[in-house]
Formats: sequence, structure tokens, C-alpha cells
Amino acid sequence: MKQVYNFSAGPAVLPQPVLKQVQEEMLSYQGSGMSVMELSHRSTLFEEIISEAENLLRELMGIPDNYKVLFLQGGASLQFTMVPLNLALHQKAAFVNTGSWSKKAIQEAKKVAEPIVIASSEDRNFHYIPEIPEAPQDASYIHITTNNTIEGTAYFDIPQTKIPLVADMSSNILSNDYRVEDFGLIYAGAQKNIGPAGLTIVIVREDLIGQVPDLPAMLDYAVQAKNDSLYNTPPTFAIYVAKLVLEWIKKEGGVAEMERRNHEKAALLYAYLDQSEMFSSSVEPAFRSLTNIPFQTGNEQLDQLFLQEAERQGFINLKGHRSVGGMRASLYNAFPILGVEEFVHFMEGFAVKYKGGKIYV
Repeated sequence: MKQVYNFSAGPAVLPQPVLKQVQEEMLSYQGSGMSVMELSHRSTLFEEIISEAENLLRELMGIPDNYKVLFLQGGASLQFTMVPLNLALHQKAAFVNTGSWSKKAIQEAKKVAEPIVIASSEDRNFHYIPEIPEAPQDASYIHITTNNTIEGTAYFDIPQTKIPLVADMSSNILSNDYRVEDFGLIYAGAQKNIGPAGLTIVIVREDLIGQVPDLPAMLDYAVQAKNDSLYNTPPTFAIYVAKLVLEWIKKEGGVAEMERRNHEKAALLYAYLDQSEMFSSSVEPAFRSLTNIPFQTGNEQLDQLFLQEAERQGFINLKGHRSVGGMRASLYNAFPILGVEEFVHFMEGFAVKYKGGKIYV
């Protein structure tokens, strides 16, 4: 099997032990003669899977008893609608604009609520994280994106707020060790640190559920919570893989250990970028993401050559988001530190080969 290092921003790299276990159990889960993909979501076997997944997530994140854990579909993008629909229908909702995903959340909120931007980092091309100011008293919640996958910035200190804080935590859930109590609601697409695409996790404080009557059932947190995420057929296979990933995180030392490793991996790459004459990062150092690291040479032709040579060496999915260009290395929990070390070595060789930006054909 070809050895590659997958820097994809999502769907992203999964732990090798998890993939091997999925392979081993693919045809017959626990001797049932059925794959997990064939199990009824009402079966005892699957009810055990989803219950274990919730218990593991609660343990790893320290989720208090007064929060519900929901396993939903539609990606984090559906939460751009579900959050204001459930928490701020026809009311004000405050947003901190830190990049592309914040903007999308704001645009969707406009359709069902009255979003107001209380802080933004757009003035410096989203290269930093602004402080969260006090929101208007009549705002139902404050929305932040804890890690900006495209721009490469992240929150490390979460302030106490008087109104509920809602977080899109899609790209650094289980990577940064946050306190759930600091948030009223957390949502995250699974395809970066939790499991395969198709599953979305919502962690919501109970007092925020059921505020709006007669919502469409599939968009109502109260309905989903009452039915333990089994109102309709959930993404069963994705939940199963997520359970295995959560088991792996626990075995490896938990979220605190994941964060420690992520600091170590990110520090290696940032240290090289900071001393390099060819590559650079535009993100202000205090706000640099541990999981998504955009960088560039300043020469589009050289960037393309770098991506081509990197792929030939097994460093794949490094192309930056189309809105910003350049390159992006995503170092999620399952990405090995050896991959970062070998990648930095490759970058050093590339910089020597094309010193001064000269490209030889």
C-alpha cells in the first residue's frame, strides 16, 4: 500500500487502528453476520453503539448532565439554520465574523432571524481573532467559529458571556481542550476529528431546547433530544466509526493529550515557516490555529510547482482553499508527528532547489 500523508481539511485523516478495526468488522459486527451498515437503528446492537458513543464524548469533553448530545445529519452547514431557528427565530443573534464560515452562518441566519455583527477581523484579512465584546441585551446568543479552517486562526481563551455562547467547533473539537460549560451550544461536522462525513454533533444546554413551538420535526432540537437522535434513521455507520475514534482518543490519553500533540506538531511547522526565506504564514502568531496552517510562497507558479512535487513525494491535499490560494496543511488529531517532520524536511529541500524563486523547466 502506498504511504501518503493526507493534509486534507476534510474529509480528513482517520487513525490507522480505527480503519483496521472497521475493516475487520466490516462483514460481521460482533459476530452478528451483518455489517454495521446493515443493522437496524432500532436494534440492540446499534443502540449500544450510539449510547457508547455519547458516553465516550461526555467523558472526553466533560459534558455536564444538563447538556444534551445529539447525533444529526446535514453537516455543520445545516446548523447555520437550525441554531437561529431554535434559539432566535425572528429575534436578534450576535455574531463574531472571523472568516468564510462565519460569513456563511450570518447569511443563513438572515433568513430566520436578525443577525448583528458585534466584532470582525475582516479589517486585517481575517489574520487575527478579535475580542468578543458585550452583545446587546436583547440578543439571543453570540456565535463564534472556534477554529477558522480556511484562514488558519483559532480561539484559545473563551471568555464568559452574559448571554449563551454558540460555537461552530467543526475543525477543532477534541483538538483544543475547551470547557463545555463556557458554551450554551456547540456544533461540529464530524469529518475532521470525529469520523466520516455525514455525521454532525450538537451539544446543547437543556434550557435552550424547546423555546420555539411547532418547528419542522427534523429541524427541532426538542424532537431530536426527546427521541435520543433516533427520530429517523441516523447516519449509523458514521456514528459507529465515531465511537471507534472516541475510543482511540481515550486510549491515547484524552483531549488534553491530543491538544499537547497538536501544539507539538504545529510548532514544528510554524518554526520552519518563521525562519524560511521562501514560505510564510500571514496569520498573527497569537491566533495561529493548531489544526489548519495556511502558507504560501508569494509566487503562484512556485506554489503550483510545490504542490506537484509534494504530491509526488506522498504529501497530498495541500492545496489552499480556492478563496485564498497558496497551501494549507491540516494537522488533525490522527495526523502523525512523523508526517510533519518529513514534510518540513521536504520543504527544506524544495527551498534549496528553488532558492530565489527561480523555476527551472
